[in-house]
Amino acid sequence: MKTDNKPWFWIPLLNFASGLPYAVIISVSVIMYKNLGISNEDIGVYTSLLYLPWVIKPLWSPFIELTGTKRKWFLSMQLLISIAFLLVGFTIPTNGFFVMTLAIFWVAAFASASNDIASDGFYLLVLPENQQSFFLGIRSTFYRLSLLAGNGLIVLFAGYLEHKYGDNTKAWSYTMIAVGLLMTFITIYNFIFTPKNEINTVEKNKETHHQSFGTIFISFFKKKQIGLILAFILVFRLGESQLLKMLSPFLLDPKKMGGMALDTEAVGIIYGTCGVAALTIGGILGGIAISRHGLTKWMFPMFLTMHLPIVGFILLAFFHPASIYYIYAVVILEQFGYGFGFTAFMMYLIHVAEGESKTAHYALATGFMALGMMLPGMLSGYIQKYLGYDNFFIWVLIATIPGLILSRFLTFPKDFGKKSEEV
Repeated sequence: MKTDNKPWFWIPLLNFASGLPYAVIISVSVIMYKNLGISNEDIGVYTSLLYLPWVIKPLWSPFIELTGTKRKWFLSMQLLISIAFLLVGFTIPTNGFFVMTLAIFWVAAFASASNDIASDGFYLLVLPENQQSFFLGIRSTFYRLSLLAGNGLIVLFAGYLEHKYGDNTKAWSYTMIAVGLLMTFITIYNFIFTPKNEINTVEKNKETHHQSFGTIFISFFKKKQIGLILAFILVFRLGESQLLKMLSPFLLDPKKMGGMALDTEAVGIIYGTCGVAALTIGGILGGIAISRHGLTKWMFPMFLTMHLPIVGFILLAFFHPASIYYIYAVVILEQFGYGFGFTAFMMYLIHVAEGESKTAHYALATGFMALGMMLPGMLSGYIQKYLGYDNFFIWVLIATIPGLILSRFLTFPKDFGKKSEEV
């Protein structure tokens, strides 16, 4: 199978455009609201509710599957996201900013979820199957890099502005305007460099246009092992969902509250330097490992690599080392493990979506994944307050066990993900 779409030119930035809005809406908003005086409990509940568009995106994924082109969809949604972030920036200095920015973030979240549906479908339909496992590692890496650009570089920029102006409101207003302009640039880049024709989609469209929404949904729930699959997807990120919500507050809170007493700029530096490098290496190695040996050999070791670094945060919470280099070491291990291990999880979701209506079925799978992130995340602030940071991280590690156990019972082709000899 031949293609001249030059995936190295479009896959990195297309997936960066999926991850950056998610990072800002789900993760950066946590730090922003923390520094603007919102409580951990409110942060946990309301920023977790922003997951909802990703949870219910399967409801409109068949519409995206059956109408228009994926390219038109993701370009339109990226433009809408750019406008939304600009509006958040202008809204932060106003009275009642919390409710208003949450409402705008909701609009951006729906646009971002739609962008994800279209981008995932574009990838599955345009890229030859014998290249998908290798470029899955690249996709996962650049997606995660975009998360780190949010948690690292954007946070670093906000921290710099906080110090410069001595005004958190002004700093975060300017930061969100800058994010909106960055998304505008990325949208223009994707307009120029993504393939203009969706190769291999003509026959697919003929097959799917006669299908109804109900047919697409029902066919997903008829998949083999569907009960086990859904249980696995829902619980696999049980620990991570809570860790992500309370990790930034842990790093920012003063030591008398159990935190590490870092400032915003320090958090941005940690995640924007060594964290980026570790994640990049982990994601690329994860994609290479699966493409060479298949998912069966690597799934469980990769999952362990993803979860075990939580032990590092347990140690930080108990001992509060004075040197910041201990925090660097923990973040490096966590980011490498995440980049390496999450590749296996995303490869398995591609297996779940195999067959007709790949775009809609992949959206269904990732929608259940988002549900598994939203519900525990909503409770994370209350759990952390009750347990304290030290016991909270122990609980987070325990919460990873059900997903590891269920993964041992999943079945899929032995060499799934392995790159064929013919390219």
